[in-house]
Amino acid sequence: MADLISPEGVEALFTRADGSYLFARWGRPIVPVVFGTDDKTLEIVKGAVEAVVMMAGHQMAETDPELGVNLMFFFFREWDELVEVPDMDRMIPDLAPLVARLKAADANQYRIFRFDEAGAIKASFVFLRMEAQLSRVPADTLALAQVAQTILLWSDTAFTDRSVLAQAGEGQVILRPDIGAVIRAGYDPVMPAVAQDASHALRLSARLGQM
Repeated sequence: MADLISPEGVEALFTRADGSYLFARWGRPIVPVVFGTDDKTLEIVKGAVEAVVMMAGHQMAETDPELGVNLMFFFFREWDELVEVPDMDRMIPDLAPLVARLKAADANQYRIFRFDEAGAIKASFVFLRMEAQLSRVPADTLALAQVAQTILLWSDTAFTDRSVLAQAGEGQVILRPDIGAVIRAGYDPVMPAVAQDASHALRLSARLGQM
């Protein structure tokens, strides 16, 4: 496997299963909200958002002028619960077929992105089905992993064979330093918010060497 810091490694992070290259970052301040969990977990999730946003050099806000909130986390036990959420079918077109596919795949998580006219991220929905496996993951670990995978539009295959997190001794889990470096490079003001040409990965990789 190519070194993640190499141009080939960076390119792989944003090359989708169909072979297309697509990079996007948030084009507006992030306003998170959490549904379906207790106050303690809510604070953990919001703390993870704050930490990753600060590391990226991006911003948060109290409200989004267009959407109110734009990063929504949903915790639940069964996918069918999504169909019962008021107005969810208005926010997520074709909700029922999506739920059917996720049930058939026995998925425990799913992320949906919405984009502005320029192609930058303007909203994201994070769905977490807290089955046995996911319920065993500590809340801070789960929150950090989900936020890290939402701060950029990664490839749909970027983390299928590796984790976005790393062990740091004493049972502590942190964001992988190389992934953190890619996030910071992606939010460099001189870099575009959206890119569809793989040459963008060369520019990202060059900035990694400067960090």
